[in-house]
Amino acid sequence: MTKIKTKKCFHISNLGAILFSLILNSYLWFPAKAQAQAQTDIYCRLSPEAIAEKENLRQAVLGGDKDAEKQYQDIHIQHSREVGNCRLRNWPRNQGIWLRIYPCDARPGEIDRILDKIVNQGYNQVYIEAFFDGQVLLPAANNPTVWPSVLRVPGYENVDLLAESLRKAKERGLRAYGWVFTMNFGYTYSQLPNRQQALARNGRGQTTLQVIPDNVSLHNQLGASHAFHTFVDPYSPEARQDYSVMVNEVLKRQPQGVLFDYVRYLRGVGSNSVADEVKDLWIYGEASRNVLLQRAKNEAGKELIRRFLDKGYVTSGDIYAVSSRGTPKWQSFFSLSANGDKLPKGGSGTQVWELSVAHAAQGILDFLQVASKPVQQKGLSAGAVFFPGGNRRVRNSGFDSRLQPWDQFPSWMEWHPMSYGACGDRDPSCIVSKVERVVSMASNGVKVIPAIAGVWGQPFKNRPSLEMQMQAIRRATPQINGISHFSYGWQHIEETRERKSCRL
Repeated sequence: MTKIKTKKCFHISNLGAILFSLILNSYLWFPAKAQAQAQTDIYCRLSPEAIAEKENLRQAVLGGDKDAEKQYQDIHIQHSREVGNCRLRNWPRNQGIWLRIYPCDARPGEIDRILDKIVNQGYNQVYIEAFFDGQVLLPAANNPTVWPSVLRVPGYENVDLLAESLRKAKERGLRAYGWVFTMNFGYTYSQLPNRQQALARNGRGQTTLQVIPDNVSLHNQLGASHAFHTFVDPYSPEARQDYSVMVNEVLKRQPQGVLFDYVRYLRGVGSNSVADEVKDLWIYGEASRNVLLQRAKNEAGKELIRRFLDKGYVTSGDIYAVSSRGTPKWQSFFSLSANGDKLPKGGSGTQVWELSVAHAAQGILDFLQVASKPVQQKGLSAGAVFFPGGNRRVRNSGFDSRLQPWDQFPSWMEWHPMSYGACGDRDPSCIVSKVERVVSMASNGVKVIPAIAGVWGQPFKNRPSLEMQMQAIRRATPQINGISHFSYGWQHIEETRERKSCRL
């Protein structure tokens, strides 16, 4: 048989290569009818008997049974093959799940147990959170970032939960990504005295921490505690350097890809959910303001931008005053409007408003480019996580406060739209519409992998079951062949509560 050479796109461990070979060879050499004997259902979930057998082996290994270790390794290979073959036969080809690791997961056998459950449920990808809420999943004794480690318990300083999770996921045939917050650097970053200039600020001098108080009603509306949200100025060189250190540390743990979340500004609440005046924009940090002024092509343009930023508007008198130096001009670059780069005399200031919005959005694109560059250089997969409605105009001149220009995200990246609509226990229409919007705006070749929220077999938080959501998405957008579920914690609420609260 002639071997066909293929180009390597990413590095995998020897065990990973063995698993891939086993999956591929079993699919090629055995007919589809024989594969039907695999212990999986149409969602590629393993049978209760197979699950129990594996759990018994895990418990035996945990109890010190040396003979069970080889059997436990063998069953990982077997289940990887069965789920892999099932995914080749069934939709979607790739099914991922979002996973947050807690300090208590350092307990012996805990990561094994969690990852076994993920395989049992038919997943072949896992997105492991490596940077979130102002913490990094790095060992305390080897953490060169500005953020504290997730695991800060004395005696566990050298435990590397990220490296262990990624390694054990790959041993089970799971494609393992690192999942990181992007422009949301967390509360701990806001407390660093020498990083105050790196924080995003609006035209009222506020940081994102100062805009919205943290309370129960807002927690329910936002879906997360606002106390952990501190967004940075994407033009800040300090913020970019700090982030680069973190990403490179994550890459040292050899994920097979990296997903960038919070690629946006703060999501406002109520009337603040719409940015309709310049002082609503997070462009008043020192770096962002300076770059915006540098976009002017002449002194008249720079002066008009300066007046617009300072006052929040420009009058015909302002336009007349600066025009004595020439017609105000600025750069043409990514823009949310079709207007030119000149502001006509007697204009209302619409163009300079559009320039300011485009500048804010460009900061997000630039930060994502810088953040993802080391991932791309290693030939690994990278993905951007976003809200399908985050790039919308609102009314005539307003914009969604997140200013998330996802339709401008690089086409080489995976697109992960968070399709979290809640329109009823048996109505997936608002979820499907989000996916359809993204598909309609994505260029050819972009890999769209919707993230949906919920649990198996039953409605959850005014959403249909995962099965019903997936069936509806498949009918509406059959070209999609990958999907992910948010999250492991939502599917295992009581277990996750215990993992969060236990003491080592």
